[in-house]
Amino acid sequence: MQLIALALAPGIAICLYLFYKDIYNKEPRLNLFVSFVLGGLAILPAIGFERSFATVIDGSVMGVAVFSYAVVAFSEEGSKFLGLRLYAYNQKSFDEPFDGIVYSVMISMGFATVENIKYVVFDTQSINVAFLRMFLSVPAHATFAVVMGYFVGKAKANPVNSAVLMSLGLLGSIFFHGSFDFLLFVKQLSYVGQNASEVLLFAGAVSSFIIAVILSRRMMKAQLVISKQMFKDENITTTTGV
Repeated sequence: MQLIALALAPGIAICLYLFYKDIYNKEPRLNLFVSFVLGGLAILPAIGFERSFATVIDGSVMGVAVFSYAVVAFSEEGSKFLGLRLYAYNQKSFDEPFDGIVYSVMISMGFATVENIKYVVFDTQSINVAFLRMFLSVPAHATFAVVMGYFVGKAKANPVNSAVLMSLGLLGSIFFHGSFDFLLFVKQLSYVGQNASEVLLFAGAVSSFIIAVILSRRMMKAQLVISKQMFKDENITTTTGV
């Protein structure tokens, strides 16, 4: 039960944080719940894709790079993107740029929570792994989602350039996800990486995560400014009856 709690806690905490962060025009709770569930289901095609192309790992650094970016990051971010594009994007409640971030993170946290349960409860059964994923892997998934959602939100507000903007969102999340995974995988999956400093590689992974966090915070702040401009005056008018 302790492992299950540790596996569930980070994803749920991030969802609650974002729900209360969306102060100007909150999304329907049912839509958020459905997005979370879709994210959890998205792990199934991602696992199938990763297993099908695991043979690209041949002990070379290039093989690890291909696996990190083109297999793991592509399949996982692509699966999340489908839920975002096919469900959340088409909801009437998706009516401001910040909604792209909200729905993207909800989907990503559903994915990360199921993945966390798989790793922590079924694969390793380790409290150390649970804490590491709580403070690094799950928040990393959230930052990748913010990058994706930022551009998808902009796409909703700019239909003419929506295809380009959504592509940027997907590619941006794949880039940060792939970079994070590559630095974690290269030591254990490549011959050259075995001679590299584990501390430096881990520091590199953490650095890529920190960069993604800084970028995602700026993106959230920018979209919240737009939300404030769109809905604050309207809410004040409704409240005062003017």
